Amino acid sequence: MAYFVTGATGFIGHNLVERLLVREGDIYVLVREGSEARLERLIKRWEGAHGAAVSERVHPVAGNLTLPLLGVDKQRIAELRGDINHFFHLAAVYDMTASEERNRNVNVGGTAEAVALAKALRAGCLHHVSSIAVAGDFKGVFREDMFDEGQHLPSPYHQTKFESERIVREQAKMPWRVYRPAVVVGDSRTGEMDKIDGPYYFFKAIQRMRRVLPQWLPLVGLDLGYTNIVPVDFVADGLDYIAHQPGLDRQAFHLTNPRSQRVSDAMNEFAKAAHAPHSAVSIDRRLAAPGLGVLTRLTGAPGVREARRALLGDFGIPEEVIEHIPLRPRFDTEATEQALAGSGIAVPPLSSYAGRLWDWWERHLDPDRLKERSLQAALNGRTVLITGASSGIGKATALKVAEAGGIPLLVARGVEKLEEVKLEIEAEGGSAYMYSADLSNLESIDELVAQILADHAAVDMLVNNAGRSIRRSVALSYDRFHDYERTIQLNYLGAVKLIMGLLPPMRARGSGHIVNISSIGVQTAPPRFSAYVASKAALDAFTRVASSEVIGDGVTFTTIHMPLVRTPMIAPTKMYDSFPAATPEEAADMVCEALRSKPKVINTRLGTFGEVAYALAPKAVDRILHTAYRVFPDSAAARGEKNVEERASAEQIAMATLMRGVHW
Repeated sequence: MAYFVTGATGFIGHNLVERLLVREGDIYVLVREGSEARLERLIKRWEGAHGAAVSERVHPVAGNLTLPLLGVDKQRIAELRGDINHFFHLAAVYDMTASEERNRNVNVGGTAEAVALAKALRAGCLHHVSSIAVAGDFKGVFREDMFDEGQHLPSPYHQTKFESERIVREQAKMPWRVYRPAVVVGDSRTGEMDKIDGPYYFFKAIQRMRRVLPQWLPLVGLDLGYTNIVPVDFVADGLDYIAHQPGLDRQAFHLTNPRSQRVSDAMNEFAKAAHAPHSAVSIDRRLAAPGLGVLTRLTGAPGVREARRALLGDFGIPEEVIEHIPLRPRFDTEATEQALAGSGIAVPPLSSYAGRLWDWWERHLDPDRLKERSLQAALNGRTVLITGASSGIGKATALKVAEAGGIPLLVARGVEKLEEVKLEIEAEGGSAYMYSADLSNLESIDELVAQILADHAAVDMLVNNAGRSIRRSVALSYDRFHDYERTIQLNYLGAVKLIMGLLPPMRARGSGHIVNISSIGVQTAPPRFSAYVASKAALDAFTRVASSEVIGDGVTFTTIHMPLVRTPMIAPTKMYDSFPAATPEEAADMVCEALRSKPKVINTRLGTFGEVAYALAPKAVDRILHTAYRVFPDSAAARGEKNVEERASAEQIAMATLMRGVHW
């Protein structure tokens, strides 16, 4: 017994080879230039499971799908002629985002040459791994004995999978069998997957939803129709088993779930696995059809099209994938079930292994797993101006920026503390520059900008971190209007003045990123912070307007709604000593993420929940916040009292812990 396998280093391919190694016989695998190292790694892995003899049984054959006879030289063909019992053709483009030319060259041209090579080798049986994509937009049940039913093929991928299967049916003169897998995900036993594909494109959106919304929050979703998901171990097991059963030639087998799953149900399984909120109710597409029709027409408008592309790109979802989420046809599996009868091979329920898939993605495929490396790529050699850099969040951010290879420009009033931060950075091998400025003084900001632009060719990024917080009720502020003036002067006018000074060179250069440290208070409106929250809300509003004007020039903004952080700014309120709060280092991680990935906003779950709650039930939120107003009184400092001992009560600590991060 001998096998020839194309696509053996691919996901389904290497799982199939593992099954073939359990059987007797040599396995010849087509390997294109550049994939040799991957095959070597796989062989070492197989040796761990099947012994050292694997290297004696798995034989690489140099070739390429785009060449005649797959690029296999004539001498090798002559050596193998008549010895190959099973020829497995798996090599193909399994990517909805691939170009039409690549799909055609590999899927159609490659299959034609695979058939020609199988003929030249006088292979016993040709096993062609096709796809349920051949059914296109067929309406109804697509049986295994169906092929050309006049169905619409909506994309180059669908078209080339159909054409490649037709080549096998019409040109293969030897016995053949066709296998049509559904949407293939990771191994149901281990979760292993080799790339982001299919439902994995939506995992980042689920992960972000988990970060900003509590798990128990019920969501309303849209019923997008049906999909069909199967784990790779089922596909490989089924392919191996059916290929070795007699009397099944010239048939197609659907390696699919006998029962299609609703897209919303599948996404809910992954949301549950991620401990994210999931849809409690799904709106029928027919009820939403008029609105969806309007949205479809709107997406053709240039501005909306760019916005849609940007939104999907933020989650790493290709536009091409969105169009083909729901599967119109259902798939009959009668022939497959008969062929697998008695084997014990069956599709496990998604609920039994969704957690393993999610765990594998989060540990191995999540793009954010390489944050440190990508932070270095984002910051290395770039100048990052950080205000309030002498302590707290600003200092912690400066240290992390320098560690990643960036050049922090340290700005604060106190020269001595700035010097300490600069020396600490230089002691670790980094470089930094320091500038003393009063950011509540507009003339001082003009001088700062002029000096920095004279000293440096460019300011690549700006972190507006310097700020002033005042915790005092309105009742105690009637004769303290200056609290509002000085807070707005630094938190809003000072930040905007600095932005206005740096925007022109950023726009002229075509790049720049500005991070504004806002507050969770803007989202939750806690009592006693009317001056502080108003100043931060003003900065938020400015940012939303300005960002839409300058994004076309390559300048972007991130607003961070920062939770309570244990810094010198909160020290006067002594009850905060007993409250849970983020460390400056944790806050700096949020800033660095803003510099790395440049999202529009960075929120906490509680902050987002506060926004949603206020939008839905503002009066109820007012009542809840009024309770907090009673529970958390003005501090002694706010009342103008000195040397008064303050301790947080059990009730205050409990509420602060329940709503961790909110400024009370």
